[in-house]
Amino acid sequence: PQKTSFHRSQTLGYKNGFAFSRLPTVGIGGERLYVNQLSQAELDELSNMRPTLTYGQARQAPPSGFIPAHVAFDKKILKFDAYFQEDVPLSTEEHYRVRQVGIYYYLEDDSICVIEPVVKNSGIPQGKLIRRHRVPKNDRGEHYHWKDLNRGMDITMYGRTYHIVDCDPFTQAFLESQGIELNQPEKMVFDPYTEMRRMPLRMYITPSDFDQLKQFLTYDKQVLRFYAMWDDTNSMFGENRPYIIHYYLADDTVEVREVHKPNDGRDPFPVLIKRQRLPKTFVEKQKTFPSCVLEISDQEVLEWYTAKDFAVGKSTTLLGRNFFIYDCDEFTRNFYRDKFGITDFQPVEIKEKPPEEVPQVIPPYNGYGFLEDSLQNCFSLFPKPPRKDIIKMLENDHKVLRYQVALESPNPEDRKRRFILSYFLSDDMISIYEPPVRNSGIIGGKYLGKTRIAKPGSTTDNAIYYGPSDFTIGSTIEVFGHRFVITDADEYVLNYMESNAERFPAATLQSLRDHLRPQQVVEETAKSDVPALGTSQQELDELIVRVQEELKLHNYLNNSSIREALLRCDKDGSGVLDKAKFLSLCNSLSVPTNAVLVNKV
Repeated sequence: PQKTSFHRSQTLGYKNGFAFSRLPTVGIGGERLYVNQLSQAELDELSNMRPTLTYGQARQAPPSGFIPAHVAFDKKILKFDAYFQEDVPLSTEEHYRVRQVGIYYYLEDDSICVIEPVVKNSGIPQGKLIRRHRVPKNDRGEHYHWKDLNRGMDITMYGRTYHIVDCDPFTQAFLESQGIELNQPEKMVFDPYTEMRRMPLRMYITPSDFDQLKQFLTYDKQVLRFYAMWDDTNSMFGENRPYIIHYYLADDTVEVREVHKPNDGRDPFPVLIKRQRLPKTFVEKQKTFPSCVLEISDQEVLEWYTAKDFAVGKSTTLLGRNFFIYDCDEFTRNFYRDKFGITDFQPVEIKEKPPEEVPQVIPPYNGYGFLEDSLQNCFSLFPKPPRKDIIKMLENDHKVLRYQVALESPNPEDRKRRFILSYFLSDDMISIYEPPVRNSGIIGGKYLGKTRIAKPGSTTDNAIYYGPSDFTIGSTIEVFGHRFVITDADEYVLNYMESNAERFPAATLQSLRDHLRPQQVVEETAKSDVPALGTSQQELDELIVRVQEELKLHNYLNNSSIREALLRCDKDGSGVLDKAKFLSLCNSLSVPTNAVLVNKV
C-alpha cells in the first residue's frame, strides 16, 4: 500500500550523442531489482580493492561505529499544527471556543508535548497544556508513536480531542522518507469570538456630496399627491379601497392616507402608512434575519423609493400592498413636466366591479309558527312582524263562516265524530271545534287552534291557503295529515256569499244553494206540521240524490245489510216504516242520520 509509482524504468537513452542501453535498477512500483546489480559482498570487495603493484595489498576498512537513537535523533522534533474545541455554557456572546495548539513529537525518546500560544489578556490559562512525556495511547499500555500522526486526523490525549491540520516541512520530509503517505493539509480554524473582537468597533462612512440642507430649503412644503386604489378583493371580505399617496420632496418620505366616505362603516384612522422612507430593493439577507423587528437602515437597503417610481397608470408596491395610481393633482403634473419632461397624465377611469349576486336560498318550513312570521328570520337579522291588512280586519271583524265537517278515518270510533270548522274572514284563519257528545268516550273541545292551513302540494315560496271558495258541500279538506269532508254549512255562509257573489266562484255558491234551500223548505214544513203538497217528481229525484250522496260519504256502510234489515222490519210488505222505528234501526246499523233530510223524507 505504500507504493506510489507503477511505471517501468527507462533503459534506452543518449550520452554524448551516442545511443546506449542500460540495465533497469528498479522494477514496476519502484521496487529495487537485485538481479542486475552487484551483491553486497561484491561491493565490499570492490571498495577494498587497491592496486597491488603500487601500494601493495589493501587493508580491510573498519566497520562503521554504532550510533544510539538519542544521538542520531538529538534535537529532531516533529511539529504538528492542531486545534481543539471546548464549550462555553455561561456566555450569551459565544457558545463554543476554538483554541489553537502545537503538538511537538521528540524523536529521541518518543515523547509528546502540547503547547498553546499565549494570548495577552485572554483570561484563559495557556502555555504548556501537556508536559513532555510519553503519552499513553490506550488502556493496553501502548504509547503514541510518530507513525500514528498524520494530517487531517483526530488524536485524543487525556480525554481531549485534537484535530491535526498541518505540519512543518521537516516533519513532512521525515514522514515521507519513512514511507508514510501524508493527507492533504487543511486550513486552520479560528475562534469566531476572537475574530469578532478584532473587527473595528466603529465604521466610518464617507459622507456623500448630496446636500440634504439644500434639498430641504428648496422643496420644503412641496408635496406630490397621487390618487391610488388598493385592490384587496382576492382576500376574504376584501374590496377596492381608495387611498392618497403623499411624496414629500423635502426628505423623500412617503405617506399613505385613507379616503373615508360617510357611513362607510370603518374606524376613523386617517393614516395607513405613516410618513417614512420606504425601501424599494433590499440587500440579500438570510432567511433568519428578523426584518420585522429591527429598524431598517441604509445597510439593509440598496434602493429607496424616489419620485421617479410613481407614475399615473402604473402599480406600485408599498410594504407588501399593491397600489394602482390612477390620477394626480395639478402641482404633481407641473413638477413631472418640468423635472422629468413627462406630459402624459391621462387619468385612468376606475370601474367598480359589480358585486356577485348570491341567490337567497330559503330553508324549508319547519312547521313552527306562521309561515310569513318565520320567513322574516330569513330576510333580516332583527325580524319584524309581517304587515296586517288593517282595513280588512276592521271590515270583517267578528265575521265567521261555520261549516260542519266529518272526519275520514278507518277507525269505527271516528266515523260518527262531527266537527265545526270556523273560517275567520278578518285574518283568513281556520279553527276546528268538536262538540262534546255524552257517552261517546271522546272528550270534545278545541281540535285545532286558529291558524292558516296550506293546500296540499303548496311550497314555502308559493304557499296557497284554503279559502271560502274551496269549501263546497262534499269537498275534502286536508288539515295537517287529517282529511275532513264538509257535510253542512251555516245559513250565514250562504247569505254572505250571495251578498258578495262577485268574489266567489259560481260552483261554490250553487253547491250551498242546493244544500241549504231544500233544508229551509223542510224546516218551514216541519214547523207548520203540514205535509208539503204537490211535490213534483223532480224534487223527489233530487231528494233521493242527496240521500245517496250523504251515504256515499261513509264508505264503511254495507248497503246490502241495510236493505235486509229494512225488509225484515217491513213485515207486512207495505214499504212504509214508522219514523221512530226507522231512526232506531239506523242507530243500530251505525247509519248517520241528518234531521233535515229525515224530516224531508
